[in-house]
Amino acid sequence: MVDRSSVCVLIPTLDEAETIGDVVDDFRDHGFDNILVVDGHSTDDTREIAREHGARVVEQSGRGKGQAVREGVDLVDQEHVLMLDGDGTYRAEDAEQMLEPLFEGDAEHVIGDRFADMESGAMSRLNKVGNKVINGAFRWIHGRDYGDILSGYRAFTVDSFQRMHLTAEGFAIETEMAVECAKHDITTTVVPITYLARPTGSETNLHPVRDGARIIFALYKLAKTNNPLFYFGSVGTVSMVFGALVGVYVGYEWIVQSVSHEVLALVSAFTILLGVQLLMFGVLADLLVSLHREQMRRLEE
Repeated sequence: MVDRSSVCVLIPTLDEAETIGDVVDDFRDHGFDNILVVDGHSTDDTREIAREHGARVVEQSGRGKGQAVREGVDLVDQEHVLMLDGDGTYRAEDAEQMLEPLFEGDAEHVIGDRFADMESGAMSRLNKVGNKVINGAFRWIHGRDYGDILSGYRAFTVDSFQRMHLTAEGFAIETEMAVECAKHDITTTVVPITYLARPTGSETNLHPVRDGARIIFALYKLAKTNNPLFYFGSVGTVSMVFGALVGVYVGYEWIVQSVSHEVLALVSAFTILLGVQLLMFGVLADLLVSLHREQMRRLEE
């Protein structure tokens, strides 16, 4: 049984005047009275409309969705947080099944899978491809399958959130949260939700190419502490392959054409040695991370 009084509905917003009123009403109609809107300096009437519909509204001190989420959780007095966007694409009808794993003790972090039931026109073809690429990269790099790591519909305990080390300012916050769940062994489950198309007149704040590139970069950068073998090994492998190709070219020129390339030969040797060293460093770092996790698990026990 979900105790709605112990749940804060957290909604980061930026220019969502067209939808925020309906979103707040939807959740209030489903019994959620603790609704916190953290606004990122909207230039429309987002804050005023949210207040009129019964939400507690604060204007974030910085900018970006990631900063809004961190600042919002710091203001939460309840034990559980239900986080979603204010664009009208997530339903209050799905809140119960999002929160159930938390109250039943089956999970500390819940991700709503948008691809389980996506309304026609809710996501462009480019965004679908980008989401699949990013989710596939996450599974490959971090070894966990969270279904839809870019979903903005999340439920989590405040305690599990405080164990995360989050620094992302913008839309990479969901990716960073997924990585931190894998890194700190935060029990995470995925539940199917319905993902709606944005209402007419509502403009998205997401820029697919720019924000997609930032998310992929964040995903790779975060592998440094969660999967160092991949992080250093990938760079080392590229270095070794490059050095080997240069070496093949130098050997061919010397054997076939009798042309000597001393400088290129040095470059080849250097890049191969650099690649080997990076690969070895990745193996050692991966070992240290594994030992650290085992030690932390024993301390928790």
